[in-house]
Amino acid sequence: MGLLIGVLLALAVGLLCTSAGLDRDRALYPVITIVVASYYVLFATMGATAHTISIESLCGVLFVAAAVLGFRSSLWLVVAALASHGIFDFFHAHVITNPGVPAWWPPFCLAFDVAAAA
Repeated sequence: MGLLIGVLLALAVGLLCTSAGLDRDRALYPVITIVVASYYVLFATMGATAHTISIESLCGVLFVAAAVLGFRSSLWLVVAALASHGIFDFFHAHVITNPGVPAWWPPFCLAFDVAAAA
């Protein structure tokens, strides 16, 4: 269910942003990438240790850096960052223990990220 909702929400956000003209600003998708990258830090803050918060923050900084670099150079880097975050979602639980992450989040976020990147 999380996969379906993630895809549908990404499509709805993309259609809304396009119909409202928000996608004319090249900052839109880098900002979406930055917001997406912040959620694991939020979940760590809600239910994990300071060590987990620092690991999640470090991972988030990598995606934020890719979003900013993509904004300044090529939006294709932002597309790659969003798609990469989807891959990160798939492997997240196997690499980082973060008890604050809801069970439904990784498949939802994976689907949203990959659909938004597409």
